Amino acid sequence: MKKALGIIGIFAAIFLFASIYGDNFLTGLNLQQLTNRAALCSILALGASLVIVTGGIDLSIGSVVCLAGITTPWLLVEKGWTPMQVLPLVLAMSALIGLCHGLLVTKLRLQPFLVTLCGLLLYRGIARWMTGDQSQGFQGEFGDVRALALAKFSIPGVENYRIPATVIPMFVLALLIGLFFSRTVWGRWLLATGRNESAARYSGVPTARLITLSYMACSLLAGFGGMLFIFDIGSAQPSDFGNFYELYAIAAAVLGGCSLRGGEISVVGVLFGAATLQVLRTTITLVGLSSQLEFAVIGAVLLVGVAADELIRRFSARRRERLGAPVSV
Repeated sequence: MKKALGIIGIFAAIFLFASIYGDNFLTGLNLQQLTNRAALCSILALGASLVIVTGGIDLSIGSVVCLAGITTPWLLVEKGWTPMQVLPLVLAMSALIGLCHGLLVTKLRLQPFLVTLCGLLLYRGIARWMTGDQSQGFQGEFGDVRALALAKFSIPGVENYRIPATVIPMFVLALLIGLFFSRTVWGRWLLATGRNESAARYSGVPTARLITLSYMACSLLAGFGGMLFIFDIGSAQPSDFGNFYELYAIAAAVLGGCSLRGGEISVVGVLFGAATLQVLRTTITLVGLSSQLEFAVIGAVLLVGVAADELIRRFSARRRERLGAPVSV
């Protein structure tokens, strides 16, 4: 929780600034949409954090979101499959993508950056070829399936604001991941793998298996998030659906306390990191700044977060050295 205090403070400052200077920021509809987007981004960021904690990176998250999100209405509407056939298939396909990433990284010793960069191009290309580069959507069909993803729950005594249903899987996933790292030996092994893979492997930790499972979980959550995104917006174009989503996921994880060197994670911090990015995007629009500055601002925030992580690491190393403790490399 201590690692999350910084991003919680940043979130509170941006939220306060938007509340004061942003027109209609505190309206029920805007806060409802903001909660929904933050929950969807959090699901992707939680997946990204599982890979980052191993010292890896996954640049294919946005393309997996695209492939899973486009495949869902394509099979339901174009091919006439039932939801009970499509949903498990799309999730299994997403997990299989992560399995391939993990095996390429652990067995062939390819760099995660290269493997997932190729995936970024490959999966979007498949989605565009599969659909003929045509928009895919529900067009009023499968209303019952979309209703589950679009459901909202009223809060007694609070008007014009309802909690989106996407908050439920976000909290369930955050709770499971938090318990995994804090209460299971597998979670401690994964942290040890991120801190020093060679030392963990020589200690008997199944590092290759853990790394592969982390990539599987990341792609699985990306595919799950892709389905929720397509249910939310109704239709999408494969050429741009999911573009830069990996940017938001990685930025949220890093801002939330995940070190790009691996071995560190804060689930609460990741949730607030995702919420901070969404509040920041909304603030840019509401205060009248050009939307073209969005990526510049987010890139600057990410750069500051990475620089702060490195400075804190160096400060901690010097402090341990002064106290006579061994310094990890």
